[in-house]
Amino acid sequence: MTRRDDAPGPNLRRGPRPLLLHLTLATMRSLVSRSTSLNWSADWPTSNAASAAVLRSIQSAVETGTFDFETAVFQETFAQDAALIAGIAAYRRHPWRRDVVDPEPIWREGSSSLLDYGTVGEGPTVLFVPSLINRAYILDLRAGGSMMRWFADQGVRTLLLDWGRPEDLERGFTLTDYIAGRLERAVAKANALTGGPVVVAGYCMGGTLAVALAQRRPDLLRGLVILAAPWDFHAPDRQRADQALLALDLLEPVLQHESAMPVDFLQSLFAMLDPWSVARKYRRFGRLDPDGEAARLFVAMEDWLNDGIPLAAPVARSCLKEWYGLNLPVRNEWRIAGLPVDPRDIRLPTFVAIPDRDRIVPPASALALAALLEEVTVHKPGAGHIGMAAGPRAEQELWQPLSRWLKARFRAG
Repeated sequence: MTRRDDAPGPNLRRGPRPLLLHLTLATMRSLVSRSTSLNWSADWPTSNAASAAVLRSIQSAVETGTFDFETAVFQETFAQDAALIAGIAAYRRHPWRRDVVDPEPIWREGSSSLLDYGTVGEGPTVLFVPSLINRAYILDLRAGGSMMRWFADQGVRTLLLDWGRPEDLERGFTLTDYIAGRLERAVAKANALTGGPVVVAGYCMGGTLAVALAQRRPDLLRGLVILAAPWDFHAPDRQRADQALLALDLLEPVLQHESAMPVDFLQSLFAMLDPWSVARKYRRFGRLDPDGEAARLFVAMEDWLNDGIPLAAPVARSCLKEWYGLNLPVRNEWRIAGLPVDPRDIRLPTFVAIPDRDRIVPPASALALAALLEEVTVHKPGAGHIGMAAGPRAEQELWQPLSRWLKARFRAG
């Protein structure tokens, strides 16, 4: 049997995860569009002047028989569904693969490791701390687009804590185990390596953890960098927080069985922040030149997004209940090793980046933390949560401003 030239290649990727959820959401949207469009009216109270004018024009065309509205809606939703499937297929067979190799670890503990990207000059030492949920290599995504390698080239001694995938023991870890244990020992190792305190830079959830570390062990740090870290989990409104707390009750049987929050469940929670975003971006991807830079960057980011890490069950419970449900950090009631975490006690020079297009950590949530810090520089990149760290303008929007701040305040070491 001869293989068709236009037949899809092998499906080497699993994303977008969870695939069934995203396809179901797209199908629901199409079905709702077709059913509700039959009853569209320019007299709806929610119609603004522009939409009402469009609806009146459509109604007039339908009434005079010059426009088959129902068929047009069907054709449009069918075209959007077809574009989504084509975009997903194009992503899954794209030839790009991550083209950088991780440095050899200089320290290991359990599944975690400390990676040393070195330096080519005399600059400060910065230990980057990523989220517990996603893989660390978002900060070392690809050749020509690696935050870690860029900072090393700028003369910064660059270290990256890779949390790794939780093993059996780590699935029982609490936030205290991670912060007062694993993270504290990794920073102590960096101190021993460089002969003194280092700057710690936390990204996303890693920034929230870094705040707790900075209050506990200021002797290990000479500076603090917080990149898009949440603090007020009810800002700008608590609807998302209420949904997260509700999800905890539904997910408790899974947490008990797995001793962790599985990746697809985590991905589902993030997907519900904007249920239609995945479909939109895959339709756009299907229109890109597959050999172009934009397509390669899309694939790199999606590969990372779909390569998540299970979250230890005690940590998942703390995040959903203590952070999102009770909002303990902003109330100064979040405790690590029995002591409350209060950013007002931190006396370190601190750089806080709050991207203005962040849909994962709303700017209001991160601003609540910045307002509590004594010696703080606030920077607002014109980017989103991930684009700030690894997008096409990451160097201009974040890397360069952070590099200037580091070099202005810290010498080598």
